[in-house]
Parts: sequence; C-alpha cells; structure tokens
Amino acid sequence: MKRLKDSFRDVARYPSAIIGMIIVIALFVFSFYTMWKIPYNEAIKMWRASESIVYKNPKNARPTWVNWFRKDKLPVSVDVVAGEDDDFTKVSEPRASGGSSIEFVYTFDYNYNELPQDFFLYFTADYQSKNPFISMTLLTPSGEDIKIADIGITKNQNYRFEQDEKLRTRLKRLHKGNEPATAMQGLLSKLGSDPFEIDKGTYKLTIQATTFEEGSDVDVELIMHGKVFGFFGTDHLRRDLKVAMMWGAPIALAFGLTAALGSAIITMFISAVGTWFGGWLDELIQRITEVNMVIPYFAVLIMVGTFYSRSIWTLLLVTIILNMFSASVKSQRAIFLQVKESTYIEAAIAYGASDLRIVTRYMIPRVIPMIIPGLVSAVPSYVFLEASLALLGLGDPSIPTWGKVINDARTFGAQYQGMYYWILEPAVFLMITGFGFALLGFALDRIFNPRLRGM
Repeated sequence: MKRLKDSFRDVARYPSAIIGMIIVIALFVFSFYTMWKIPYNEAIKMWRASESIVYKNPKNARPTWVNWFRKDKLPVSVDVVAGEDDDFTKVSEPRASGGSSIEFVYTFDYNYNELPQDFFLYFTADYQSKNPFISMTLLTPSGEDIKIADIGITKNQNYRFEQDEKLRTRLKRLHKGNEPATAMQGLLSKLGSDPFEIDKGTYKLTIQATTFEEGSDVDVELIMHGKVFGFFGTDHLRRDLKVAMMWGAPIALAFGLTAALGSAIITMFISAVGTWFGGWLDELIQRITEVNMVIPYFAVLIMVGTFYSRSIWTLLLVTIILNMFSASVKSQRAIFLQVKESTYIEAAIAYGASDLRIVTRYMIPRVIPMIIPGLVSAVPSYVFLEASLALLGLGDPSIPTWGKVINDARTFGAQYQGMYYWILEPAVFLMITGFGFALLGFALDRIFNPRLRGM
C-alpha cells in the first residue's frame, strides 16, 4: 500500500496526468450538478416530450451560441407572461354591466432578417358560466393596424397564429393577393412588398379581453418560437437537448466506471484463484479465457439488444460478464505466478493462513497498482461502447444519452439540414470524456510501471 501511495504522489510530476485529472473531476462535478439541478424523474419526463412540457420549445432550433458567430442574428425564442414583464402589461377596469375589461399590451422590437417559426398565446380564464371574449390587433412599425382575431376562450386555451386560416386569408387580402407562405411572413412583412420585405422596428400587440361575470379574470402567456433556443438547441420533438447533454455525463460515467471496475475486480479475483489453486481449476479458467477471447462480444451485445432487452443495465451486466474472462486473465496470471513463489507467501502458509486470506490479503494487493492504469484507460472504451450501441438504435430508448442524441440526429438527417450542432455537441462530450481518461490512464501507466518512466 505504501507503494500505491507513493505512486499517486508522482502524479503531480506529469502534466498530462494533471490535465486528465482536471477533466475527469470536472466531469464528476458536472454529473453531480446535473443530478441536483435536473432530478432523474424530471429528466425522463422532459425527454419523453409530452406537449405540456415542450410546448414552449421551438422545433429544430439551433443553440443560442450560433448567434455569436453570425453577422445576421437568428430570431431568439421568447416566453413572457402578462404582468410579469415590463414589455407585457396588463390593465383591468370594471365594466358597468358586470365583469371587467382587460387590456394586454406587448411591445417588442424585431430587427432580424429571418422570420420566427410561430407565435403562441396561452390563455387562462377564471369564470363560472360566461366565457370571456378576446380581440387581438398588431400595430406594425409602418403604422398598419392588423386585426388578428376575435374569439371566445375557454378556461385553458391556446391560440396559434400559424394555424388560423382566417388570419391567413385576411393577410392575403392585406398583401393585395400576394399570398404569404406563412402567417409570420404576412404579419412581419411590409404590406404590399413583392418580394416580401421584413418590416423591422417596434411592434405592439394589443389584446382586449372582456369578461361578463364578477370576479372573472384572464391571464396570457406569449411565446415566440424563434430559430435559436437554449445553449444546446432543440430536436425534431421540441426536446431541449440540454437534458441529454447534461444527463449524458452521469449515465456515461456510471456505465463506464461500473463496467471497468466490475470487470477488473472479477477478472483479478478469477486470475488469483486459478493461479493459487492451479490444477484443473486453472486449466478450466485458461480454456474459458481462450474461447472468450475469440468471441466478438460487440456482436453479442447487438444480439442481446435486438432480441432480448435494450435496458442499459442489462447491456451493462452482459458487458461485465463477457469481460470477466478477458485477455487480462493471462497477463495477471503471469504476475500472480511470481507472487505465489514469494517468501512472504511461504511464511503465510507456515503460520496457517487460509486460502482465502492468502488470495485476498497477500496476492491481490500486489497486483492492484498494476491494474489501476488499465482500469482508468478502459473507462472511455466502455463509454464509447454504450454510445455505439445507442448509435445503432440499440440503446435504452427511455434514457437521454449522448449516443441516443447522435442516433436521433442521424435518423432524421440533421447533417443534411445544416443542424450540425445536433451531432457535434454529444460528439464533443464523448471526445472530452475519452481524452480525459486516456491522459490520466497513460500517465498512471508510466507512474506504476517503472520501465515506462524514462520513455
């Protein structure tokens, strides 16, 4: 154990080990922050993309950081609630005949060269029997006052500009027969312009709500689906990729570390037991190892995922089982054969130590420092294994992982639609994880293996 402690002190002598440790520690900190910030159950709900959760998210929106590198900025998504934002005011006045007259005014500047995806209004009304009436108009920078809609609303109702055919017909007339492709094009373009020209400047959306009962009230939430959203963007199901990018770290680390640690411990114990007892047991272990070495375990995992279960824990268990009798059994056996002939082992036998004590207290501790570098270096291989299975469509469909994101992007042709962020973001996380563990593993190999120190 003293050798183990001294070896860890040598880590500071290797810059690559320090960089690797910083990356690995950062991944662990990021993972714990993720589990605290987005609890697992909440993350699963967000990833399942129910309408009540993802309605605020635009579809296939790029991350906000793309605007850092663009001269012409893309429209940013907006979510405002009346009365909670200075730009979205709410004024209510009682009516003589009962009820109240409520005016909502939302003022916003639009100076983008591209159109947003859509405008949404979510109404929440409080009434007994007589539902409120809503009238909406939009004042453009050019001074045009465009009528949006006159509708009665229920207690929970949404209004989507792009789905209102009456609005599309009205905009077509306003543009003198030049039919806009979308409601957004008709509303945010200068009237009569051909080709359409975005009317840049300050807009004012006015919503007049009339209630007919005492104590009735109306609240409004306005959402503009832009073309950029969040730091990681969204996918084809409106899911915020932040969920998968953040939760991909703890899942990848849990899979990689459990597989590497489980395989290493079991392999080490099997090697020690076979070496100590020798005879038919050692021969059996060696033959199983030789057979296992020629089995393509990736193909076995594909069959398990295809015909049995895609659960990440099932795949993890199969991975550990297939790596119990890896080539490490033979290399560790060679070390244990030397340890077995040591004088302190003879002394242990002389004072009557049991077989279990000799294996666990005297043989295995001598090998632990030698397997640590391999254990650390094996973590990214298991992380990439899980990502590879997910990329082939064999990953756990209920869990947000980096590999699953890449598979979704490939399936829905993100690379052909210019949505490179959808592939690059998880790929960068995978590369950082592999890079950090590889640096640390190679440095530890030089520290624990004296023959490599001078190289």
